Amino acid sequence: MAAETTDLDELRELARRWLDDDPDPTSRDELRAVLDGLPGSAPELADRFAGPLTFGTAGLRGPLRAGPNGMNLAVVTQAAAGLVGWLAAQGGTGPLVIGYDARYGSRAFAERTAQVATGAGRPALLLPRPLPTPVLAYAVRHLGAVAGVMVTASHNPPQDNGYKVYLGAQLGGDLGAGAQIVPPADAGIEAAIRAVGPLAQVPLGPAGEVLGDDLVASYVARAATLIDPDGPRDLKVAYTPLHGVGAAVLTAAFARAGFAVPGVVPDQAEPDPAFPTVSFPNPEEPGAVDKLVALADSTGADLAIANDPDADRCAVAVRDDATGGWRMLRGDEVGALLADHLMRRGVTGLYATTIVSSSLLRAMCAARGLPYDETLTGFKWIVRAGGGAQPLVFGYEEALGYCVAPEQVRDKDGISAALTVAELAAGLKAQGRTLNDRLDELAAEFGVHHTDQLSVRVEDLGLIAGMMTRIRAATPTSLLGHPVTDSTDLLPESDVVILRTDAARVVIRPSGTEPKLKAYLEVVEPVADGDVPAARQRAAAAIAALRTEIATALGR
Repeated sequence: MAAETTDLDELRELARRWLDDDPDPTSRDELRAVLDGLPGSAPELADRFAGPLTFGTAGLRGPLRAGPNGMNLAVVTQAAAGLVGWLAAQGGTGPLVIGYDARYGSRAFAERTAQVATGAGRPALLLPRPLPTPVLAYAVRHLGAVAGVMVTASHNPPQDNGYKVYLGAQLGGDLGAGAQIVPPADAGIEAAIRAVGPLAQVPLGPAGEVLGDDLVASYVARAATLIDPDGPRDLKVAYTPLHGVGAAVLTAAFARAGFAVPGVVPDQAEPDPAFPTVSFPNPEEPGAVDKLVALADSTGADLAIANDPDADRCAVAVRDDATGGWRMLRGDEVGALLADHLMRRGVTGLYATTIVSSSLLRAMCAARGLPYDETLTGFKWIVRAGGGAQPLVFGYEEALGYCVAPEQVRDKDGISAALTVAELAAGLKAQGRTLNDRLDELAAEFGVHHTDQLSVRVEDLGLIAGMMTRIRAATPTSLLGHPVTDSTDLLPESDVVILRTDAARVVIRPSGTEPKLKAYLEVVEPVADGDVPAARQRAAAAIAALRTEIATALGR
């Protein structure tokens, strides 16, 4: 049903054929309204039929709207039918477990997926209510499912939804058991989706078995076991789920682990698909955690924690010693803190991160004799780091994703990460110290690894391709006055350019989930005579200059 043409007659015919096959009357009415608006609505109609949402390694993600280039019941029915058919073709046995968040359409999409599975003779297990993505990832392993589907758009805008697929051990292998799919599974599923015939011929069964709360209780209990039962618990935490589904599970996990239940931002505590108090439901975005910081300040909290709406990411804010205000820690800082905490606890095995994360973890592992690996971006790659030569014990990505217990959740998990940060902070508080103090210790030992990001959001995706072409055609030969000693282009495997000098690194790539080009910046500044603040000042000035240089190189 895809088309690249803007010819009105062809567009009308494509739309009519879609209407004949669309099982959702609301969606059909929406598309008819667009048709009635022709010719003025031609650009919108062309966009809706510019091509189908492609089932990639992140599954599906797109705006809620009628037509093949959107998330709707027809697209989900086709995707579920293709997935179930592919699982059968691979010889996969066992149930399909399905989770969903509180976004518009999520429950309906989850229930339709279950109906398609049961219609094909495969048991479907539906999570009992809107729940965090890590609970679904846990369920795939815990229940021995052949695969899992999570209906979520994570931290995308309110008008979006998405569809993530996880494989169980039978088809995913040891490294991919309960992990997101990777090639060639994504291409195989995409081909199976395209082979689905008329949707009216897709058999639908009952909406599967709705699981009980014992599954959630099991996840909470396992998360609590990650914390030393005899460690300090004196810690006051302020928390927000950003209108998502994390609050009930996180507060239960804190209570089960023996911590005081965090104070929750009142008007962000309950799931709300409109995300009314934030302009963008991502804790990384400016202003998103303003209410959290205000709560932390007014209650005298030791720590402020935010999950994104599906609670697979964890943001941490601490009081700034210099200003008395609050500062959001970068993902690289939290990643280093968590890794250092696990290392100090004697956790041995493979530590991993991605090519766009700070190089500090590499330095820590080298100094402490621990195996390290670096992967392409995305937790689907992190959890497969090292190819199984060493057991993965910790992985993180700078975009606030942390995996502190791969044997339980083989994906990023904002609940267990929050618990582990709390354990670290409580232990330091008992010594009269803070997370800032520990970061200074790491800087004194390994140098200041200052990271930042240049993010260019666009309406026209062609601009991203143009910027990547520009940086490849006119690659800088020096950065911050130092020669570029290594310039690496990862094409065709990945659309990534990496530049390195003796004290700086830049990684440039398109975002995999949003219409952005991202440049990940890092400078490493040695600490002289134990003066960490002076080194931080030098690093901050260097990163600002590097940001300007890269913006110029990209034509911004």
